[in-house]
Amino acid sequence: MTIAIPSLDLDCGATLAPVDIAYESWGELNSARSNAILILHAFSGDSHAAGHGGWWEAMIGPGRAFDTNRYFIVCSNVLGGCRGTTGPGSKNPATGKPYAMQFPVITVGDMVRLQARLADQLGVGKWLAVAGGSMGGMQALEWAVAYPERVASAIVIAATAKHSAQQIAFNEVGRQAIVADPDWCGGNYYGQALPARGLAVARMVGHITYMSDASMREKFGRRLRGKDAFGFDFSVDFEVESYLRYRGSQFVERFDANSYLYITKAMDYFDLSAGRRSLAEVFAEAKTRFLILSFTSDWLYPTYQSIEIVTALRRWNGDVAFCELSSSYGHDAFLVDTREQAEIVTGFLARTSESLR
Repeated sequence: MTIAIPSLDLDCGATLAPVDIAYESWGELNSARSNAILILHAFSGDSHAAGHGGWWEAMIGPGRAFDTNRYFIVCSNVLGGCRGTTGPGSKNPATGKPYAMQFPVITVGDMVRLQARLADQLGVGKWLAVAGGSMGGMQALEWAVAYPERVASAIVIAATAKHSAQQIAFNEVGRQAIVADPDWCGGNYYGQALPARGLAVARMVGHITYMSDASMREKFGRRLRGKDAFGFDFSVDFEVESYLRYRGSQFVERFDANSYLYITKAMDYFDLSAGRRSLAEVFAEAKTRFLILSFTSDWLYPTYQSIEIVTALRRWNGDVAFCELSSSYGHDAFLVDTREQAEIVTGFLARTSESLR
């Protein structure tokens, strides 16, 4: 479904008007309106989190961690996206053409501000939980800080309070791959050849960061692809090369290159402690319960970044539970290695619901 918001003021000083926000929901909102959970997707996700082909299908559904028999689950596509919510590929009402690079630069705060407007439309005054991994975890943190009275609990998985130089660097490589593609045309490629090569390379680089050395070694090793010896050319020799090329080409079919630029920039701008003396100061008035999860093999969003959040919360005796889960899947663990994660989330949500009675 899509809801139209008349206008949205942005952190950059611009105003978008109007703004569409696409979302999906599962389960039913109870009479007390106390069982709503907002699922927040990672960078390349969308609102289709559950059901057939849902990106978090293993975690959302009847009897699962986010139990649709008990909770009203909502997931929306982020501002700047390309799956129904207003983004650079949307029509600019001032010109009748896609915004392209005339779309204003956005922030994670802007994404959350739009989600708050969606909550208003849905009649949700307070979320039982906001939950997400990676960029979804950043949004969950932003929700807890920007709207503490509207968030009973936040589940932050494989995320950070601000990007490190390394994380910014990987995003910049992806952006430069896109803008270097001759078909990018300064962002004005709509209706003509897409910057497919640049976007595919950007995705290939990103996908490497989502996996761990152990998972790549187990999945691919040095196995050759459909041959018994090297080709002594620059075609595909190794299984891992074939896999990355497939992932890149698949991504081009479902994602917009300009959305890649805008969303990665929003992630890089995110800094929960901006304008504060410390991250701890951000949580001085925190009333939200937190569950922070990280994974041992995640080198893109390593555990130390989760511990920084936990330490800041504990500085003020914040209600926070933390667990580092053992997994060989790298950053992708929150999507694919869900058994132990699901058990922890199930218990956390049950305790949060009980505390509100």
